Amino acid sequence: MGPRFDEGFRAQLTELFAWRRDVRRFRPDPLPDGLLDRLLAVADGAPSVGLSQPWRFVTIDDPVRRRAIRENFERSNAAALLLQGDARVGRYARLKLSGLDEAPCHLAVCVDPDPAQGGGLGRATQPETTAYSAVLAIHTLWLAARTEGVGVGWVSILDPAAALAVLEVPASWRLVAYLCVGFPLHEDDVPELQREGWARRNPGVVVRR
Repeated sequence: MGPRFDEGFRAQLTELFAWRRDVRRFRPDPLPDGLLDRLLAVADGAPSVGLSQPWRFVTIDDPVRRRAIRENFERSNAAALLLQGDARVGRYARLKLSGLDEAPCHLAVCVDPDPAQGGGLGRATQPETTAYSAVLAIHTLWLAARTEGVGVGWVSILDPAAALAVLEVPASWRLVAYLCVGFPLHEDDVPELQREGWARRNPGVVVRR
């Protein structure tokens, strides 16, 4: 018989979901020894199409590579600023959209789009499910990190091809996410973009047939 989760656990799980935030403001303290490896091991238990485990984790400690990623972000962010309408350009410019300078840990999550593991099961009609599986691993890592008091921030304002060139990974891999990981400078159960007046969380769209 598998474990049974009681009402108290379910309440805490709901609270965990509420406090899982996209963190952009980090303390510079390093993560305790072994913590990142433990979180990655938990992420490896995420569901994946055909049990393929197509995610590939890349830690970035080299300051030269980190600087190149930072420059990539600056170029990409400047281009994104030009796309904002007059009503939003000032607000966009004030947003802090990455923790690249402060986060002690940088982690890229790539996907092997055609892994040998899993024998291709479940991918013939929807090959994109390998990337979806990598996203599930990211979410698993994110929640596990939160239980340790660790924050995660997803830096999506990057040129992925340039980022992959910096990382020097196999040519077949694709970048799914570049993550900043570390202890949050402060914690809040309201998304920062909502606090800054950029957008607000709304009820999800549900279509019933």
